[in-house]
Amino acid sequence: MNVTPTVWLITIAITIAFFVYEFFAHVRKPHEPSIGESARWSAFYIGLALLFGVGLGMVSGWTFGGEYFAGYLTEKALSVDNLFVFLLVMTAFAVPKIYQQKVLMIGIVIALIMRGAFIAVGAALISNFSWVFYIFGALLLVLAYRQAFSHGDSDVANGRFMKLVRRVLPVHNEYVGDKLTTRIDGRRYVTPMLLVIVAIGFVDLIFAVDSIPAIYGLTEEAYIVFVANAFALMGLRQLYFLIGGLLERLVYLTQGLAVILAFIGVKLVLHALHVNELPFINGGEPLLWVPEIPTSLSLVFIAATITVATIASLLKTRGDRVRETPEVKEEVSEGVDPR
Repeated sequence: MNVTPTVWLITIAITIAFFVYEFFAHVRKPHEPSIGESARWSAFYIGLALLFGVGLGMVSGWTFGGEYFAGYLTEKALSVDNLFVFLLVMTAFAVPKIYQQKVLMIGIVIALIMRGAFIAVGAALISNFSWVFYIFGALLLVLAYRQAFSHGDSDVANGRFMKLVRRVLPVHNEYVGDKLTTRIDGRRYVTPMLLVIVAIGFVDLIFAVDSIPAIYGLTEEAYIVFVANAFALMGLRQLYFLIGGLLERLVYLTQGLAVILAFIGVKLVLHALHVNELPFINGGEPLLWVPEIPTSLSLVFIAATITVATIASLLKTRGDRVRETPEVKEEVSEGVDPR
């Protein structure tokens, strides 16, 4: 895939323009978005991402188009999981709803910058060292294991990293609008808003470690990696407010993502064996008999896994609510406060 510097510059400029527009049109004035506003913009960004994929397939071929769609689906699923952690951060720091848009916007921009840096590093490693596929594959398998057995019950606001930040920075315990710092009795303090942004940035760093090796397991084209990440992050702010209540019902999303990461990890290891150059494996020669997983199978597997995880989650939470209802009614009839 031949992407000229001009195309890169145009793509980056358009991406920046979208986020600048988002800030001045929606985020600059603090408010809680309505469901209608969130739905319209979520649909717009998802539609834009799908149209871009179709255009990419028509111009550059459907091999690259398939890689883009597989990467976009994976990054979107990881981004939704990222949203759940953002929700935990917002709750832990008790961020007022009218300021959550600003926090999300800053978090998404930080995520894009960090992923951009990882994309550049990943592209340089892949072009010079084929053995990096072994490392990416092993990393994804470890991350898949941790994802599958994580409980998501860590205290984000009082973790070791945030305790260190509190020791280093003088912290004021009250929000002062959406200001990051405030002056009290002649001394400068940071507000909880700055702590939230620091926590979001730390979360973004962790998720960048997940997402970039994952998408490089689906495509080696840095341009596709970048645009898939950019489109996955666009509209994420609106999606947060649109499916905020639904996030807590996606109880199997973590396990679904673990399956996807493990699948891509195996795909990377197989590819690493196929292009092997390590002298202690097969004398440094590629193992050409090792099968490689095609992009079409990756796309179908990822889409099916996300669908199954979502449906299973909704069925489970619906069943739990149905079972809880008779218990609540019984407690009320017996004069017991259900709270």
